Amino acid sequence: MNEPFEDSRRLTGANLYFDRAGAALETAPGLVFDAKTLVRWRSNIARLRDVLGWPEGATVVREHATGASLAYEAPIDQLYTAAEANEWALYAALGQRADDTPVNDDSETPRAHIAHFDEDEALRQLKALADAEAKPRVMDLIRAAQQHAVPAHVDDDALSIGEGEHSQTWAIDALPDAGEVPWSPLNAIPKAVITGSNGKTTTVRLLAAMLGAHGQRAGYSSTDGLFIDGERVEAGDYSGPVGARTVLRDARVQVAVLETARGGMLRRGLVAKDARVAVVTNISADHFGEYGIHTLDHIAAVKLVVAKSLAPDGLLVLNADDPQLVKHAASTGKSRIAWFAFDLMDAVARSSTACGVREGRLILAIDGIEHDLGEVAAMPLTLGGSARYNIANIAAASLAAQALGIAPATIASVLKRFGASNADNPGRLQRWFLGDVQVLLDYAHNPDGLRGLLQVAEGLRSHGRLALLLGHAGNRLEEDFRALAAVAAEARPDRVWLKDIGGDYLRGKTSGQVASIIRDALLDAGLDEDALPLCLDEAEASRQALVWARPGDLLVLPVHEPSRRDAVVALLDRLQGEGWRAGDALPDMANHLD
Repeated sequence: MNEPFEDSRRLTGANLYFDRAGAALETAPGLVFDAKTLVRWRSNIARLRDVLGWPEGATVVREHATGASLAYEAPIDQLYTAAEANEWALYAALGQRADDTPVNDDSETPRAHIAHFDEDEALRQLKALADAEAKPRVMDLIRAAQQHAVPAHVDDDALSIGEGEHSQTWAIDALPDAGEVPWSPLNAIPKAVITGSNGKTTTVRLLAAMLGAHGQRAGYSSTDGLFIDGERVEAGDYSGPVGARTVLRDARVQVAVLETARGGMLRRGLVAKDARVAVVTNISADHFGEYGIHTLDHIAAVKLVVAKSLAPDGLLVLNADDPQLVKHAASTGKSRIAWFAFDLMDAVARSSTACGVREGRLILAIDGIEHDLGEVAAMPLTLGGSARYNIANIAAASLAAQALGIAPATIASVLKRFGASNADNPGRLQRWFLGDVQVLLDYAHNPDGLRGLLQVAEGLRSHGRLALLLGHAGNRLEEDFRALAAVAAEARPDRVWLKDIGGDYLRGKTSGQVASIIRDALLDAGLDEDALPLCLDEAEASRQALVWARPGDLLVLPVHEPSRRDAVVALLDRLQGEGWRAGDALPDMANHLD
């Protein structure tokens, strides 16, 4: 029998549905249910709470184009049971029983559905599961931390009280009694939470640089890894809850900047609480179809979950040029909102705390008092003012910096230098001059990001040809791949290498499948078949583009998989250092791969 749900998960923090921990599931596409089914599901959840001795809490039904999300609050020490109970509640509401096939949930231990038992036996087993999973000492420590007004962060392995340099962490199986905790040195640290469809990592890195210039030891989590005081301590995508908790538990960290991606918020929820500032850079069409997210309004609602991380007096920073954020800002219930925009007037029209451009200069207004942060074209991140999306990222970071107590003069000093070196912002709008060949390397991973990158390229292009690498992560809809191809076709590139994004980015697709869809879309858009070579390895495709190049050409290389990107960057650095010119021999890419 097919499962009536396609995803069942724990929610360990504030999320799209409510402000606390709980469980959620997504009904399977095509599942037939009606209003009475949802009433029965709610009734089953209420009965479960009574049987399990759980307190009352939110119970949420979110209907959407392909089904419904069913979520409810549950005790944070019993979330595996909560997920299992949610599955039973749906089966029972449908009048079904599961078969005895073991299922893999996020507990890493396959087990048969409790839902294949009759109701009395299912409830008895759920009670036994809840009793076995319950961790009274965890809950005692969390309550004691709340009484001391100190944050606590818990996962399957550890519980920490306080944050950063004011924190202490214990293994779950070696927790102290509340009376044994040294409470006086434990405290929160200042935090910023950054999200958005594009520009998150650049904004995080820039804000961390400003904090460093301010004399603070910043820790940040991002899609590129974990960084403490400017040094990467872990590589990989750490834009989810694991990255946030790791930074907040590091005793070296004085202030935290947490990149917070859509997927992590939907799968698990937020980690940070009482943040000083939260930023949403922008909203664009991406990841449609996952977790019941089908429209820009849905994406905006997910991104704005970061407002739930704020302290009561925390500042929410939003993009006034983004119609979705303007539309949905009031839904957050936050009274302290700062706005940034390309045109300063559009920002200050919405708030006395704002940032934007006036007469070519970036102006930061704090409660109506203006601070001139410098000429935009002289800021390296803007590439002479042509990278409009980086102007937005700069304005967002400047507002976040002032919320964290950084002086405008310090902000301006960082803007004057950050981005001058490719090492400042790896993988984001990096630029090389190889004789008369220009190369841009960027993370552009969706249509809006690619459009912005190609607009920069158009401003830099002179008489030469344009080459492009193009690929996409596999967990998108086919129309997303075609939309990316349409943006590429608008730039009329002379050559496009179709590639895979390797590593974990195939995400359900076979090698070459996404590249084939994009290639067909480019052919439909009128590009010549001979101009669309297939080279699935990103690093080798970049090398082929360099072989193809001749003086005056511009190569635009969106390279995503970290090890491949590092190899391409190493090659480009070497070529620039050696004075390579188009037509010269190239070293083998294998020399730059681990």
